[in-house]
Amino acid sequence: MGKNRLEAFSDGVIAIIITIMVLELKVPHEADFKALWPLWPVFMSYVLSFIYVGIYWNNHHHMLHAVEEVSGSILWANLHLLFWLSLIPFVTAWTGENHFETAPTMAYGFVLSMCALAYSLLVNRLVKHHDKNSALAEAIGDDRKGKISIVFYLVGVVVAWFAPLLGFLVFVGVAVMWLIPDRRIEKKVAEESGQEDAAAQGKK
Repeated sequence: MGKNRLEAFSDGVIAIIITIMVLELKVPHEADFKALWPLWPVFMSYVLSFIYVGIYWNNHHHMLHAVEEVSGSILWANLHLLFWLSLIPFVTAWTGENHFETAPTMAYGFVLSMCALAYSLLVNRLVKHHDKNSALAEAIGDDRKGKISIVFYLVGVVVAWFAPLLGFLVFVGVAVMWLIPDRRIEKKVAEESGQEDAAAQGKK
């Protein structure tokens, strides 16, 4: 089956997730800059979550660009990912409102780790559905970066038990790691498109 509805639905859900998060930013009643200071935990948790949602949307977009079709199991794997992403606004608000206390920060890290695991499962389903020599399979490889991320999330959850703010910084570190451009899929798709164009011109 085609992938267009999956892409459109995913984009819509992710847009709603971002909207919910920004609505959690409550405007202070006082009209001076000092009133903003107590809100810094809320704002910092929002910024990090916005970055994470943006990373997932970006990678999701590139990954689906490399495939031609999807299956029923892929649809469920995608819904599984969207379920965990939809919990990000909740843990973001809980963490920010409670100034990075132990339980909210651990919950935040747990949701991030489940998002990463769900994304890996989606990648696995897409790779298995397509030929092993497809652009996606060759670009993803052994997905070392994804596996390392899951480990770091779990480490951050454990660290948050003893030092919540330090655990939150571990989650920031993982986000920074993913902000470094990863153009594996984009590069592979471009290479295959170039080869197809060259072959088409050769036939003329």
